[in-house]
Amino acid sequence: MATSYFSSSIAVSALVFLVLVSVGIVNAQLTANFYSSTCPKLLSTVQPVVHSAINKEARMGASLLRLFFHDCFVNGCDGSILLDDTSSFTGEKMAKPNNGSVRGFEVIDQIKASVEKACPGVVSCADILAITARDSVVALGGPTWNVLLGRRDAKTASLSAANNNIPPPSSSLSALITSFQNHGLTTTDLVALSDSDLNYNNVYI
Repeated sequence: MATSYFSSSIAVSALVFLVLVSVGIVNAQLTANFYSSTCPKLLSTVQPVVHSAINKEARMGASLLRLFFHDCFVNGCDGSILLDDTSSFTGEKMAKPNNGSVRGFEVIDQIKASVEKACPGVVSCADILAITARDSVVALGGPTWNVLLGRRDAKTASLSAANNNIPPPSSSLSALITSFQNHGLTTTDLVALSDSDLNYNNVYI
């Protein structure tokens, strides 16, 4: 019963991401067939790695969706959440809303390695995150959609932006509503994504 309810919440959240992804598009012309000639086996390369990870651990599907959610809330869906600290910036992984919360980085690394073997230096990590989120939702019994591709990877990340833009669990209702509205999302979207996050924590941990 709990797993079925959880999958339903993920399905609703997936529809929200259709809106969320559009929020992350800034002056970009994204298309579903962006890699049709440069990496024609992209989707068939990503999917089995996602399925394998979820088969090993069911809640990984929610984790991968959540990873995309947290990436998109900081300067758009640009893969900045994947960047490690460097001498010139502190990354987003240790931001308060992310530290001990987001996971699945090793799965993204596995997918990236497989994609690089198929078509080296072609596909952005930001697009891999977007595809992985969709495939995770489908694997959990949710809806599918055509993922628009062609994002460019961020070259920097911002700890402060992550702390300021991703709503922490301690946020008040009014703060959550404001945060989602700032990203072009509604209170309905807030309920769907928050419900998914709550079920992720309560059902599987």
